[in-house]
Amino acid sequence: MNSNRHNTSHQSFTTDEPNVLRIVPVEDARTVEQFIRIPWSIYTNDANWVPPLFLERRQHLSKRNPYFSHATVQLWIAYRNHQPVGRISAQIDRFHQERYRDDTGFWGMLEAKDDQDVFHALLNTAEQWLQEKGMRRALGPFNFSINQECGLLIDGMDSPPMVMMGHALPYYPQHIESYDYRKAKDLFAYRVDLDFVIPHIIQKAIRKAESSVTFRQLRRNDFNNELKTIHRIFEEAWSDNWGFIPFSDKEFAAVGQELRLLVDDSFIQIAEVDGTPEAMLVAFPNVNELIRDLNGRLFPIGWMKFLWRLKVSHPHTARVVLMGVRKKFQGTPLGAVLAFGMIDSVRQAGRKWGIKHVELSWILEDNIGMKNMLQAIGCEQYKTYRIYEKHLTNGQ
Repeated sequence: MNSNRHNTSHQSFTTDEPNVLRIVPVEDARTVEQFIRIPWSIYTNDANWVPPLFLERRQHLSKRNPYFSHATVQLWIAYRNHQPVGRISAQIDRFHQERYRDDTGFWGMLEAKDDQDVFHALLNTAEQWLQEKGMRRALGPFNFSINQECGLLIDGMDSPPMVMMGHALPYYPQHIESYDYRKAKDLFAYRVDLDFVIPHIIQKAIRKAESSVTFRQLRRNDFNNELKTIHRIFEEAWSDNWGFIPFSDKEFAAVGQELRLLVDDSFIQIAEVDGTPEAMLVAFPNVNELIRDLNGRLFPIGWMKFLWRLKVSHPHTARVVLMGVRKKFQGTPLGAVLAFGMIDSVRQAGRKWGIKHVELSWILEDNIGMKNMLQAIGCEQYKTYRIYEKHLTNGQ
């Protein structure tokens, strides 16, 4: 992890008296491990929480995570009676600052017991750290960036989260909002059964475009060039979206490694117009379905269960994690053909793998075009994730 995480001496709410809250910075491998394990005590009675893999969480918090090449991060743990009762991160992203120049910092990784004092102390600590570094606005939660897991689940807690999506308990929103945080943006997750029907008018348009439009799966024998194509389309398609920041090449290469290891070629669709790639869609098998009973451990035998479930028995759910159409086709009939055609191609692939339900997420609340398209094929909006904001100019 970025060395700046280890150099801070910032603490707040610190005392050695019994039953008093202490917020302590994470500074070594032992406290990183403790930071990772805190959710196990928070969600012990929540049947819908999916324990993450320890291996993956360690990777996420290590120097090997390419996010740290353009961000400064600090982690803290909250203790009461020497027992960990919560955690939080704060981060400043150079890519965001260069693009928006709005002195916005971020917090995330927030987990805590149902105790308003713990939430307030953690948020206060993150805010003070951000202010000390010149930030005037705080956004969260981001774990760590908008290109990773983001938003607090505020609706839809009655079902497990999909791969790379968050979960929360009902008291989280009230404790965050009681510390003067307000909604910045809502993100929606949609769910659809794979027996959906493409609207007749779109089916007709797809057939009409057959002479110029081709839908194809990833060409694994040209993987690196295919990954660059997906990256370029994503960056162009999403560049005007709220909060967008680009992936670094190393970050997208890390995404590529996950695609190579976990995703069948047919779950990655590229739409070409007259032979030129103009749109892409990437779906992941729902890994959460495969690891739910492993309690975070791949060893000694968890990895065998995981591989069997992934390659032989297969998950029954999947998530569309990336989708984009180049700007010149956005809002046009041909753009709709490209989007619906890719969705239909992945639907056909999913059926062969035994997929029954797909989540499409996340969708910005004001992305009317995408919301209308999903509703046209019978998608149900079933989860809402909220990003909160607070201005830090009041001298807190």
